[in-house]
Amino acid sequence: MHADPARGIDTQQKEFPRAIARPVKSRRSGRGGIGRYAYACLCLSFSIGASAVAAADVATAANAAPRVSVFATGFNNPRGLKFGPDGNLYVAEGGTGGPLSTTSADCMQVPLGVGPYTGSPVGARISQVDRHGNRTTVIDNLPSSQTSADSGALISGVGDVAFIDNTLYALLAGAGCSHGVADIPNGVIRVNHDASWKMVANLSAFQQANPVMNPNPDDFEPDGTWYNMVAVGHDLYAVEPNHGEIVKVAANGKISRVIDISASQGHIVPSAMTYFRGNLYVGNLGVFPQPIGSSNIYKVTPGGQISVAVGGFDMVLGVTFDNRGRMVVLEMSAGNEAPVPYTGRVTRISPSGAREILADGLFFPTGMTLGPDGDVYVSNFGFGPPPVGLGQVLRIELAN
Repeated sequence: MHADPARGIDTQQKEFPRAIARPVKSRRSGRGGIGRYAYACLCLSFSIGASAVAAADVATAANAAPRVSVFATGFNNPRGLKFGPDGNLYVAEGGTGGPLSTTSADCMQVPLGVGPYTGSPVGARISQVDRHGNRTTVIDNLPSSQTSADSGALISGVGDVAFIDNTLYALLAGAGCSHGVADIPNGVIRVNHDASWKMVANLSAFQQANPVMNPNPDDFEPDGTWYNMVAVGHDLYAVEPNHGEIVKVAANGKISRVIDISASQGHIVPSAMTYFRGNLYVGNLGVFPQPIGSSNIYKVTPGGQISVAVGGFDMVLGVTFDNRGRMVVLEMSAGNEAPVPYTGRVTRISPSGAREILADGLFFPTGMTLGPDGDVYVSNFGFGPPPVGLGQVLRIELAN
Protein backbone atom coordinates (compact mmCIF):
# COMPACT_ATOMS: atom_id res chain seq x y z
CA MET A 1 0.00 0.00 0.00
CA HIS A 2 1.76 1.70 -1.32
CA ALA A 3 -1.64 2.84 -0.95
CA ASP A 4 -3.35 -0.19 -0.14
CA PRO A 5 -0.85 -1.22 2.19
CA ALA A 6 -0.30 -3.75 -0.34
CA ARG A 7 1.86 -2.17 -2.78
CA GLY A 8 5.25 -2.77 -1.65
CA ILE A 9 8.78 -2.21 -2.30
CA ASP A 10 10.79 -2.72 -5.36
CA THR A 11 14.17 -4.11 -5.59
CA GLN A 12 15.40 -0.90 -4.17
CA GLN A 13 13.83 0.78 -1.21
CA LYS A 14 10.15 0.30 -1.19
CA GLU A 15 7.36 1.16 0.89
CA PHE A 16 5.33 -1.79 1.59
CA PRO A 17 5.58 -5.40 2.35
CA ARG A 18 5.10 -7.44 -0.64
CA ALA A 19 6.25 -10.73 0.38
CA ILE A 20 7.52 -12.33 3.25
CA ALA A 21 10.89 -13.43 3.67
CA ARG A 22 14.33 -12.15 3.25
CA PRO A 23 15.28 -8.49 2.96
CA VAL A 24 17.10 -7.40 -0.15
CA LYS A 25 20.29 -5.39 -0.08
CA SER A 26 19.25 -3.00 -2.81
CA ARG A 27 17.10 -0.07 -1.80
CA ARG A 28 14.12 1.27 -3.56
CA SER A 29 11.51 3.85 -2.93
CA GLY A 30 8.16 2.92 -1.58
CA ARG A 31 5.03 2.77 -3.51
CA GLY A 32 2.32 4.17 -1.54
CA GLY A 33 0.24 1.32 -0.49
CA ILE A 34 0.74 -1.58 1.69
CA GLY A 35 1.25 -4.28 -0.77
CA ARG A 36 3.67 -2.44 -2.88
CA TYR A 37 5.89 -1.22 -0.19
CA ALA A 38 7.14 -4.54 0.77
CA TYR A 39 7.74 -6.27 -2.45
CA ALA A 40 11.29 -5.14 -2.79
CA CYS A 41 12.28 -6.61 0.50
CA LEU A 42 10.07 -9.57 0.57
CA CYS A 43 9.87 -12.62 -1.40
CA LEU A 44 6.43 -14.22 -1.22
CA SER A 45 8.21 -17.51 -1.10
CA PHE A 46 6.04 -19.30 1.37
CA SER A 47 2.58 -20.64 1.53
CA ILE A 48 0.29 -20.10 4.45
CA GLY A 49 -2.62 -22.21 5.60
CA ALA A 50 -5.03 -22.64 8.45
CA SER A 51 -2.33 -23.65 10.89
CA ALA A 52 -0.44 -20.43 10.28
CA VAL A 53 -3.58 -18.39 10.76
CA ALA A 54 -4.16 -20.10 14.08
CA ALA A 55 -0.57 -19.37 15.06
CA ALA A 56 -1.13 -15.69 14.36
CA ASP A 57 -4.12 -15.71 16.69
CA VAL A 58 -2.08 -17.22 19.48
CA ALA A 59 0.84 -14.85 18.95
CA THR A 60 -1.26 -11.71 19.05
CA ALA A 61 -3.22 -12.73 22.10
CA ALA A 62 -0.35 -14.19 24.06
CA ASN A 63 2.02 -11.26 23.67
CA ALA A 64 -0.44 -8.43 24.17
CA ALA A 65 -0.88 -6.64 27.50
CA PRO A 66 -4.60 -5.89 27.02
CA ARG A 67 -6.90 -8.63 25.77
CA VAL A 68 -6.50 -9.26 22.04
CA SER A 69 -9.04 -11.34 20.14
CA VAL A 70 -10.09 -12.06 16.57
CA PHE A 71 -13.20 -9.94 16.06
CA ALA A 72 -14.00 -10.94 12.46
CA THR A 73 -12.56 -13.09 9.66
CA GLY A 74 -13.01 -13.77 5.96
CA PHE A 75 -11.43 -10.63 4.44
CA ASN A 76 -9.43 -10.36 1.23
CA ASN A 77 -6.43 -8.14 1.96
CA PRO A 78 -8.11 -5.90 4.57
CA ARG A 79 -6.90 -2.30 4.73
CA GLY A 80 -8.42 0.82 6.25
CA LEU A 81 -11.47 0.48 8.51
CA LYS A 82 -13.96 2.80 10.20
CA PHE A 83 -17.08 2.56 12.31
CA GLY A 84 -20.19 3.95 10.69
CA PRO A 85 -23.02 5.98 12.23
CA ASP A 86 -25.01 2.73 12.53
CA GLY A 87 -22.43 1.31 14.94
CA ASN A 88 -21.15 -1.29 12.46
CA LEU A 89 -17.53 -1.60 11.33
CA TYR A 90 -16.74 -1.02 7.64
CA VAL A 91 -13.59 -2.59 6.19
CA ALA A 92 -11.88 -1.66 2.91
CA GLU A 93 -10.39 -4.65 1.11
CA GLY A 94 -7.66 -4.86 -1.51
CA GLY A 95 -9.45 -7.81 -3.05
CA THR A 96 -8.08 -10.50 -5.34
CA GLY A 97 -6.37 -8.65 -8.22
CA GLY A 98 -7.13 -9.45 -11.84
CA PRO A 99 -5.78 -10.57 -15.24
CA LEU A 100 -6.19 -7.45 -17.40
CA SER A 101 -3.21 -5.38 -18.52
CA THR A 102 -2.36 -2.22 -20.41
CA THR A 103 0.76 -1.15 -22.31
CA SER A 104 2.83 1.98 -22.73
CA ALA A 105 0.74 2.67 -25.85
CA ASP A 106 -2.26 3.07 -23.55
CA CYS A 107 -0.70 5.05 -20.73
CA MET A 108 2.44 5.56 -18.67
CA GLN A 109 3.39 2.32 -16.91
CA VAL A 110 4.82 1.49 -13.51
CA PRO A 111 8.57 0.75 -13.88
CA LEU A 112 9.58 -2.84 -14.54
CA GLY A 113 10.16 -4.82 -11.42
CA VAL A 114 7.08 -3.61 -9.63
CA GLY A 115 5.24 -3.38 -12.93
CA PRO A 116 3.68 -4.34 -15.12
CA TYR A 117 0.49 -4.52 -13.13
CA THR A 118 -2.55 -6.60 -13.96
CA GLY A 119 -6.00 -5.76 -12.69
CA SER A 120 -9.75 -5.97 -12.95
CA PRO A 121 -12.60 -3.44 -12.74
CA VAL A 122 -14.10 -5.75 -10.12
CA GLY A 123 -12.44 -7.85 -7.42
CA ALA A 124 -12.18 -5.48 -4.44
CA ARG A 125 -14.95 -4.86 -1.95
CA ILE A 126 -16.11 -3.21 1.25
CA SER A 127 -17.38 -5.36 4.11
CA GLN A 128 -19.64 -4.53 7.03
CA VAL A 129 -19.12 -6.22 10.40
CA ASP A 130 -21.84 -6.17 13.06
CA ARG A 131 -21.20 -6.07 16.80
CA HIS A 132 -21.10 -9.87 16.92
CA GLY A 133 -18.30 -10.05 14.34
CA ASN A 134 -20.48 -11.24 11.44
CA ARG A 135 -19.18 -10.08 8.05
CA THR A 136 -21.43 -9.16 5.14
CA THR A 137 -20.61 -7.51 1.80
CA VAL A 138 -21.64 -3.90 1.26
CA ILE A 139 -20.29 -3.63 -2.29
CA ASP A 140 -18.06 -5.97 -4.28
CA ASN A 141 -17.72 -4.53 -7.79
CA LEU A 142 -14.69 -2.32 -7.15
CA PRO A 143 -11.31 -2.31 -8.95
CA SER A 144 -8.45 -4.50 -7.78
CA SER A 145 -4.93 -4.91 -9.18
CA GLN A 146 -1.62 -6.57 -8.44
CA THR A 147 2.05 -5.95 -9.04
CA SER A 148 4.20 -8.19 -11.21
CA ALA A 149 4.82 -11.78 -10.17
CA ASP A 150 8.51 -10.95 -9.71
CA SER A 151 7.58 -8.41 -7.03
CA GLY A 152 5.21 -10.73 -5.19
CA ALA A 153 1.91 -10.05 -6.98
CA LEU A 154 0.91 -7.72 -4.17
CA ILE A 155 -2.65 -6.52 -4.31
CA SER A 156 -4.33 -3.13 -4.04
CA GLY A 157 -8.00 -2.28 -4.27
CA VAL A 158 -9.98 -0.17 -1.82
CA GLY A 159 -7.54 1.67 0.44
CA ASP A 160 -9.88 3.10 3.05
CA VAL A 161 -13.41 4.18 3.89
CA ALA A 162 -14.97 7.18 5.65
CA PHE A 163 -18.41 8.55 6.46
CA ILE A 164 -19.84 12.02 6.05
CA ASP A 165 -23.13 11.99 7.91
CA ASN A 166 -24.77 8.73 6.79
CA THR A 167 -22.98 8.49 3.45
CA LEU A 168 -20.16 6.01 2.88
CA TYR A 169 -17.14 7.09 0.82
CA ALA A 170 -14.26 4.90 -0.34
CA LEU A 171 -10.71 5.55 -1.50
CA LEU A 172 -9.69 3.59 -4.61
CA ALA A 173 -6.02 2.61 -4.74
CA GLY A 174 -5.96 -0.31 -7.19
CA ALA A 175 -7.57 1.40 -10.16
CA GLY A 176 -6.08 3.39 -13.02
CA CYS A 177 -4.68 2.57 -16.45
CA SER A 178 -1.16 1.92 -15.08
CA HIS A 179 -2.69 -0.78 -12.87
CA GLY A 180 -4.41 -2.58 -15.72
CA VAL A 181 -7.79 -0.95 -15.06
CA ALA A 182 -8.07 1.28 -18.10
CA ASP A 183 -11.54 2.76 -17.62
CA ILE A 184 -11.61 3.54 -13.89
CA PRO A 185 -9.17 5.97 -12.26
CA ASN A 186 -8.04 6.00 -8.68
CA GLY A 187 -10.20 8.37 -6.71
CA VAL A 188 -12.81 8.95 -4.05
CA ILE A 189 -16.18 7.32 -4.68
CA ARG A 190 -19.57 7.61 -3.02
CA VAL A 191 -21.27 4.29 -2.24
CA ASN A 192 -25.03 4.30 -2.72
CA HIS A 193 -27.57 2.31 -0.72
CA ASP A 194 -28.28 0.03 -3.69
CA ALA A 195 -24.57 -1.05 -3.82
CA SER A 196 -23.88 1.13 -6.84
CA TRP A 197 -21.18 3.80 -6.70
CA LYS A 198 -20.22 7.11 -8.26
CA MET A 199 -16.83 8.76 -8.73
CA VAL A 200 -16.63 11.96 -6.69
CA ALA A 201 -12.98 12.97 -7.23
CA ASN A 202 -10.55 11.69 -9.89
CA LEU A 203 -7.27 11.46 -7.99
CA SER A 204 -5.38 9.88 -10.90
CA ALA A 205 -6.04 12.95 -13.03
CA PHE A 206 -5.17 15.30 -10.18
CA GLN A 207 -1.77 13.73 -9.58
CA GLN A 208 -0.92 13.62 -13.25
CA ALA A 209 -1.78 17.30 -13.62
CA ASN A 210 -0.14 18.41 -10.37
CA PRO A 211 3.20 16.63 -9.84
CA VAL A 212 4.91 16.80 -6.47
CA MET A 213 8.34 18.33 -6.10
CA ASN A 214 10.38 15.22 -5.32
CA PRO A 215 8.88 12.04 -6.78
CA ASN A 216 11.01 8.91 -6.99
CA PRO A 217 11.37 8.01 -10.69
CA ASP A 218 12.59 4.47 -10.00
CA ASP A 219 9.43 3.57 -8.12
CA PHE A 220 6.85 5.89 -9.64
CA GLU A 221 3.13 5.12 -9.69
CA PRO A 222 1.37 7.27 -12.34
CA ASP A 223 -2.04 6.67 -10.74
CA GLY A 224 -0.77 6.81 -7.17
CA THR A 225 -1.32 4.26 -4.40
CA TRP A 226 -3.68 6.06 -2.05
CA TYR A 227 -3.74 4.71 1.48
CA ASN A 228 -5.76 6.43 4.22
CA MET A 229 -8.73 8.81 4.22
CA VAL A 230 -10.44 10.73 7.04
CA ALA A 231 -13.57 12.85 7.15
CA VAL A 232 -13.37 16.30 8.75
CA GLY A 233 -16.73 18.04 8.71
CA HIS A 234 -17.98 17.71 5.14
CA ASP A 235 -14.51 17.38 3.63
CA LEU A 236 -12.38 14.29 3.05
CA TYR A 237 -8.59 14.19 3.44
CA ALA A 238 -6.52 11.49 1.71
CA VAL A 239 -2.82 10.63 1.91
CA GLU A 240 -0.82 9.17 -0.97
CA PRO A 241 2.49 7.43 -0.13
CA ASN A 242 4.21 7.04 -3.48
CA HIS A 243 4.14 10.68 -4.55
CA GLY A 244 4.07 11.87 -0.93
CA GLU A 245 1.15 14.24 -0.46
CA ILE A 246 -2.12 14.95 1.34
CA VAL A 247 -5.14 16.32 -0.51
CA LYS A 248 -8.53 17.63 0.52
CA VAL A 249 -11.67 16.62 -1.37
CA ALA A 250 -14.54 19.05 -0.86
CA ALA A 251 -18.20 18.09 -0.89
CA ASN A 252 -18.46 19.19 -4.54
CA GLY A 253 -15.53 16.95 -5.52
CA LYS A 254 -12.97 19.73 -5.85
CA ILE A 255 -9.46 18.49 -5.02
CA SER A 256 -6.84 20.74 -3.44
CA ARG A 257 -3.41 19.92 -2.11
CA VAL A 258 -2.92 20.36 1.63
CA ILE A 259 0.80 19.62 1.57
CA ASP A 260 3.46 18.21 -0.74
CA ILE A 261 5.31 16.20 1.89
CA SER A 262 8.02 15.24 -0.59
CA ALA A 263 9.04 18.90 -0.90
CA SER A 264 10.35 19.11 2.67
CA GLN A 265 10.75 15.50 3.78
CA GLY A 266 11.75 13.67 0.61
CA HIS A 267 10.47 10.19 -0.22
CA ILE A 268 9.38 9.05 3.25
CA VAL A 269 6.23 7.20 2.08
CA PRO A 270 3.51 8.81 4.24
CA SER A 271 0.79 6.19 4.67
CA ALA A 272 -1.18 6.30 7.92
CA MET A 273 -3.31 9.31 8.80
CA THR A 274 -5.82 10.46 11.41
CA TYR A 275 -7.36 13.74 12.55
CA PHE A 276 -7.13 14.92 16.16
CA ARG A 277 -7.88 18.27 17.80
CA GLY A 278 -7.58 20.37 14.68
CA ASN A 279 -4.56 18.74 13.05
CA LEU A 280 -3.74 15.76 10.85
CA TYR A 281 -1.28 13.16 12.16
CA VAL A 282 0.59 11.15 9.56
CA GLY A 283 2.83 8.11 9.95
CA ASN A 284 5.38 7.07 7.34
CA LEU A 285 6.17 3.59 6.10
CA GLY A 286 9.63 4.46 4.83
CA VAL A 287 11.66 2.59 2.23
CA PHE A 288 13.37 -0.74 2.59
CA PRO A 289 15.79 -1.57 3.94
CA GLN A 290 15.64 1.19 6.53
CA PRO A 291 17.38 2.06 9.80
CA ILE A 292 15.43 0.65 12.72
CA GLY A 293 13.45 3.38 14.46
CA SER A 294 13.44 5.74 11.47
CA SER A 295 9.67 6.08 10.98
CA ASN A 296 7.85 9.02 12.56
CA ILE A 297 4.44 10.43 13.32
CA TYR A 298 4.17 13.93 11.83
CA LYS A 299 1.73 16.67 12.74
CA VAL A 300 0.31 18.56 9.77
CA THR A 301 -1.56 21.78 10.49
CA PRO A 302 -4.56 23.02 8.45
CA GLY A 303 -2.16 25.44 6.77
CA GLY A 304 0.13 22.62 5.61
CA GLN A 305 2.96 23.05 8.13
CA ILE A 306 4.64 19.77 9.04
CA SER A 307 6.67 18.78 12.10
CA VAL A 308 7.67 15.56 13.85
CA ALA A 309 5.27 14.79 16.71
CA VAL A 310 7.01 11.61 17.88
CA GLY A 311 9.62 9.31 16.35
CA GLY A 312 11.35 5.99 16.84
CA PHE A 313 8.98 3.64 15.00
CA ASP A 314 9.23 1.15 12.14
CA MET A 315 7.00 1.03 9.05
CA VAL A 316 3.96 2.85 10.43
CA LEU A 317 0.63 1.91 8.82
CA GLY A 318 -1.83 3.12 11.43
CA VAL A 319 -2.30 5.96 13.91
CA THR A 320 -5.22 6.95 16.12
CA PHE A 321 -5.95 8.43 19.56
CA ASP A 322 -7.76 6.72 22.41
CA ASN A 323 -10.59 8.22 24.43
CA ARG A 324 -8.11 9.90 26.79
CA GLY A 325 -6.17 11.57 23.97
CA ARG A 326 -3.23 9.15 24.00
CA MET A 327 -1.67 8.38 20.65
CA VAL A 328 -1.80 4.77 19.42
CA VAL A 329 0.60 3.69 16.66
CA LEU A 330 0.49 0.60 14.43
CA GLU A 331 3.83 -0.68 13.12
CA MET A 332 3.67 -3.16 10.28
CA SER A 333 7.01 -4.76 11.23
CA ALA A 334 8.59 -3.48 14.44
CA GLY A 335 12.32 -3.80 15.08
CA ASN A 336 13.22 -4.76 11.52
CA GLU A 337 14.91 -3.13 8.54
CA ALA A 338 12.40 -4.69 6.15
CA PRO A 339 9.02 -6.42 6.53
CA VAL A 340 9.10 -9.63 8.55
CA PRO A 341 5.91 -11.60 9.32
CA TYR A 342 4.58 -11.81 12.88
CA THR A 343 6.37 -8.62 13.98
CA GLY A 344 3.49 -6.15 13.75
CA ARG A 345 2.97 -4.08 16.90
CA VAL A 346 0.50 -1.65 18.45
CA THR A 347 1.95 0.87 20.92
CA ARG A 348 0.25 3.54 23.04
CA ILE A 349 2.09 6.71 24.01
CA SER A 350 1.24 8.64 27.16
CA PRO A 351 1.48 12.45 27.39
CA SER A 352 4.79 11.98 29.23
CA GLY A 353 6.18 10.03 26.28
CA ALA A 354 6.09 6.62 28.00
CA ARG A 355 5.29 3.77 25.62
CA GLU A 356 3.08 0.78 26.32
CA ILE A 357 2.89 -2.19 23.94
CA LEU A 358 -0.76 -3.11 23.51
CA ALA A 359 -0.30 -5.95 21.01
CA ASP A 360 2.66 -7.67 19.44
CA GLY A 361 3.35 -10.46 16.96
CA LEU A 362 0.78 -9.36 14.35
CA PHE A 363 1.02 -10.58 10.76
CA PHE A 364 1.50 -7.63 8.40
CA PRO A 365 -1.24 -5.43 9.90
CA THR A 366 -2.42 -2.71 7.54
CA GLY A 367 -4.99 -0.49 9.23
CA MET A 368 -6.33 0.62 12.60
CA THR A 369 -9.26 2.53 14.06
CA LEU A 370 -10.78 3.36 17.43
CA GLY A 371 -14.20 1.93 18.12
CA PRO A 372 -17.15 3.60 19.83
CA ASP A 373 -16.49 1.20 22.72
CA GLY A 374 -13.04 2.72 23.23
CA ASP A 375 -11.24 -0.38 21.95
CA VAL A 376 -8.77 -0.52 19.05
CA TYR A 377 -9.53 -2.53 15.90
CA VAL A 378 -6.74 -3.65 13.55
CA SER A 379 -6.68 -5.16 10.06
CA ASN A 380 -4.42 -8.22 10.27
CA PHE A 381 -3.09 -10.46 7.47
CA GLY A 382 -3.38 -7.35 5.35
CA PHE A 383 -1.13 -8.55 2.56
CA GLY A 384 1.41 -11.18 1.63
CA PRO A 385 -0.20 -14.61 1.77
CA PRO A 386 -2.81 -15.84 -0.68
CA PRO A 387 -5.53 -13.27 -0.24
CA VAL A 388 -8.85 -15.07 -0.38
CA GLY A 389 -10.53 -15.10 2.99
CA LEU A 390 -7.46 -15.07 5.25
CA GLY A 391 -7.71 -11.47 6.45
CA GLN A 392 -8.78 -10.70 10.00
CA VAL A 393 -9.89 -7.79 12.13
CA LEU A 394 -8.45 -7.94 15.64
CA ARG A 395 -9.97 -6.25 18.67
CA ILE A 396 -7.66 -4.87 21.37
CA GLU A 397 -9.66 -4.24 24.52
CA LEU A 398 -8.22 -1.30 26.43
CA ALA A 399 -8.61 -1.55 30.18
CA ASN A 400 -7.77 2.09 30.82
